[in-house]
Amino acid sequence: MSDMVKGTITSINGNMITVRFKGSIVQNEVGYVVLGEERLKSEVIKINGDLAYMQVYELTKGIRIGDPVEFTREMLSVQLGPGVLSRVYDGLQNPLNDLAAAHGFFLPRGVVLDAIDLNETWTFTPAVKKGDVLYRGMALGTVPEGIFDHKIMVPFNFYDEYTVESIADKGDYKVTDEIAVLKDSRGEKHPVTMIFEWPVKIPIDAYNQKIVPKEPMSTRVRIVDTFFPVNKGGTYCIPGPFGAGKTVLQQLTSRYADVDIVIIAACGERAGEVVETLREFPKLEDPRTGKTLMERTIIICNTSSMPVAAREASVYTAATIGEYYRQMGLDVLLLADSTSRWAQAMREVSGRLEEIPGEEAFPAYLESRIAEFYERAGFVELLDGSYGSMTIGGTVSPAGGNFEEPVTQATLKVVGAFHGLSRARSDARRYPAIDPLESWSKYKGIIPREKVEEAHDVLRRGSEVHQMMMVVGEEGTSLDDFVVYLKGELLDSVYLQQDGFDPVDAACSAERQEYVFQKIHDILLDSYEFNNKDEARKFFNVLRQLIVDWNYTPMDKDAFKTQEKEIDKHLKKARAEKTAA
Repeated sequence: MSDMVKGTITSINGNMITVRFKGSIVQNEVGYVVLGEERLKSEVIKINGDLAYMQVYELTKGIRIGDPVEFTREMLSVQLGPGVLSRVYDGLQNPLNDLAAAHGFFLPRGVVLDAIDLNETWTFTPAVKKGDVLYRGMALGTVPEGIFDHKIMVPFNFYDEYTVESIADKGDYKVTDEIAVLKDSRGEKHPVTMIFEWPVKIPIDAYNQKIVPKEPMSTRVRIVDTFFPVNKGGTYCIPGPFGAGKTVLQQLTSRYADVDIVIIAACGERAGEVVETLREFPKLEDPRTGKTLMERTIIICNTSSMPVAAREASVYTAATIGEYYRQMGLDVLLLADSTSRWAQAMREVSGRLEEIPGEEAFPAYLESRIAEFYERAGFVELLDGSYGSMTIGGTVSPAGGNFEEPVTQATLKVVGAFHGLSRARSDARRYPAIDPLESWSKYKGIIPREKVEEAHDVLRRGSEVHQMMMVVGEEGTSLDDFVVYLKGELLDSVYLQQDGFDPVDAACSAERQEYVFQKIHDILLDSYEFNNKDEARKFFNVLRQLIVDWNYTPMDKDAFKTQEKEIDKHLKKARAEKTAA
């Protein structure tokens, strides 16, 4: 390009470079540092006069002052089209499997590959005809992608009204083949293929309206669905210390959540945990299809050993891909792991820009950046009258499990549910280690709120008795208070705790949760009279084991009803003794 803007590096600070340029550039424009045969991708994050401050998405070893930089007049974007599903990308949407196949174990810098296989063919079925009037985001046709009909849409950067001049017949095409020609209101014609690009930091808003999320997103995790639910199109966060079970909880949610597409953004997570995800997902059976879970999963992988700037890119790349599939009327779940390390990357970049720091040296705009990310979730009504959703769940890794630190507090201000993981519960092997007394949700779940509040009150009072017992001992506690403590322990052990490795207990359907919770609720509100604490303890220990065995029994088997009768028999016996007394 003859009008390409060029510049030269004037200073280098880690992955931050300052470039003096001539001409005009814009915020978030992509530029390349030319280092011999290598071209290192970077992004403009601040402009001051004729100086551009850029973060480099590659290792900056070997860069010198005076090296040339070429600006592209394009913003940091991703490729959207069929073929994205089931892929593993880095934060810049480079396919990691293809990179590894081409270059081996150690990935070279400066290599850019197409995010979508340009040679693969797709069976296109048109959904419009010549003369139809369309707007951005409306479907031209579909291609099968896995178990879904992938909509080929009018590109989101087409802001006019368009008339279909021509549309391809049903057949096999490459993503780069022309499948339609659209004419705008000025009479100009625009050829359309199956793929297009969209800037990652601009939300996709090609829909009628965003609606307040009301439909629960079933995760089949009892403590989540019953006590701290998440709605489709909502937001939630999972803060917790290292080793508290965030990764296993994410895998269970990915596998059993009532969503169509799962996107995992490993934005700065430790390499070992990312490798575990990459190894496990292709092996996990999708209960919805019986095939591998990876077929409806996308992984954006940036480990803590990769350049810090790419952590930010991975978050926005994942959000943009999620919005793209939401435009097809699908339900998307985006899991960001861990937003703390994304925030640490922002802190590092802010320090190199010499900006005035906020609390704990995080940038003053930390809260607004976190809010902007979670605001990209939502339940939307599309232009064709259908609905789609993108739910965002972010894990937070506060140092020492301190929920008062800035990232956790900034996140709590914008999310709709808080699933705080507890070190004490994790150490006690009470999984999921979500603290039932610290966590909360603004959403309405599958169980009536008043019943949940009654059960939660028993749990809270039982915890208070337990704290008192730790001071005065069991002998200093009244029998009535001791029974309240036993009820709280029963609720915790048989309902809040769940065996993620048991084929039955790992996933508890909404129907089963409603049925079992009603039984537990009745037990908690019932009154019992015991002669002494040993009698009360024995009663609840037997009851707990009966209900735990019940949890391991499939609901559609005769053994489920048989075990329930054993529970009723045990309760009836206790009530009979109470009546006799």
